[in-house]
Amino acid sequence: MARLTRTDDIATCLEIRRVVFVEGQNVPEHEEVDGKDAICRHYLAHVNDLPAATARVMPLGTKAKIQRVAVLDIHRGTGLGAELMRFILDDLQDDFDEAILGSQTHAIGFYEKLGFKAFGPEYDDAGIPHRDMLLKLE
Repeated sequence: MARLTRTDDIATCLEIRRVVFVEGQNVPEHEEVDGKDAICRHYLAHVNDLPAATARVMPLGTKAKIQRVAVLDIHRGTGLGAELMRFILDDLQDDFDEAILGSQTHAIGFYEKLGFKAFGPEYDDAGIPHRDMLLKLE
């Protein structure tokens, strides 16, 4: 069973993101580490007391922009990513009206199952095709 937390352990979050994005998807490190972590909420999922997944949320007025959702390879397909996202969405309920994110196009179905709707055109982010998505928080 996963342990999900809101965290100040940005170093652990950055390590997971480095493995997933920089090593796994060839995202340039200077694009992955963008200097905005200090203004974001960070989340961690632990499995068997080991860090397994992370995400961050940047507040944008009444919107929460979910970013850097990263699940280590060994935990993909286990439901951990969805569990982490539901935890984050629950945490955002009282503070924000909407959650937005930029989804890699291959992951759009994952976010649609959580209630997000894609909008706008496809665009390139760090060499990976993305689309924006929105969920009204209730």
